[in-house]
Amino acid sequence: MEAGQLQELLREKMQGMPRKARRVVEYLLMNMREAAFRSIGDVADELGVSKAQLVRVSRMLGFDGYSQLKDALKSAVLGQVNPAAMLARVLDNRQDLPVTIHRLEHANLDDTWTQIKPDDVSLFCSKIQEAETVYCAGWGISSVVAESLFIRLRTMGLRAILMTRSGMTLQEQARAVKRGDLVVVCELPSFVIEVTEAVEIAQRNGAGIVSITDSPAAPICRFSDLSFFVSATSPMFGSSIIGPLFLVHILTSVLAVNMGDPARMALEEQAQFLHDERIFHPVFGLKYS
Repeated sequence: MEAGQLQELLREKMQGMPRKARRVVEYLLMNMREAAFRSIGDVADELGVSKAQLVRVSRMLGFDGYSQLKDALKSAVLGQVNPAAMLARVLDNRQDLPVTIHRLEHANLDDTWTQIKPDDVSLFCSKIQEAETVYCAGWGISSVVAESLFIRLRTMGLRAILMTRSGMTLQEQARAVKRGDLVVVCELPSFVIEVTEAVEIAQRNGAGIVSITDSPAAPICRFSDLSFFVSATSPMFGSSIIGPLFLVHILTSVLAVNMGDPARMALEEQAQFLHDERIFHPVFGLKYS
């Protein structure tokens, strides 16, 4: 069942339900992704109801029990980030895809901006400056965001290591992370077990964890000391990285200002590479990426 069909079913069944049951369904409609990946106990605690109440509401909605409802929620959520399903929806709707993407990316930027808290940005900068080594971790498209952060940190003269799937699993690489280190991990749907386990290992070793993701329900949030939430909606190819890259741009820019002279000297030294004609063409106006 697609997300739209499930939402329509929930709205239809909600009519005439008792107040408590309606509140449960309203929560499911507004927090579909969170409910799909959280335990029945967590959802019950969030709503202040019993597990038995959630089971009763599930049956009122036409499901055998809460586990079947949760499976339907998971299927709907995964369908939203399945590239083949996305293409099928675009072909069915014959929508003006470029206009849709333009509108969604503007919304992603605006929504990401509203979720950035100045205190969290300051805390991020402090954690980066205090860390012995910063590991920038990601999988798949999220690794592009991790690499963007890695490049910025290295440019500012900070000890940073890019941690992505290569010759070693992320779990194997995480074994080297230790107390005093910081792992900044970007994880967009679909959530990867290897990333979650690597973050858990790093936390167990005493490292600090900062996460960049699109939902508090992301598994890595369980191990995070600080979480930044972004909007990554896209009609094609899974998650968009415009919002996450925008966040990294803000975080690293504020970090550079906060660092002061050390960042300035590192950037001046880095700028010397622009004059190395073994690397760059001698063209006026070049900027280091």
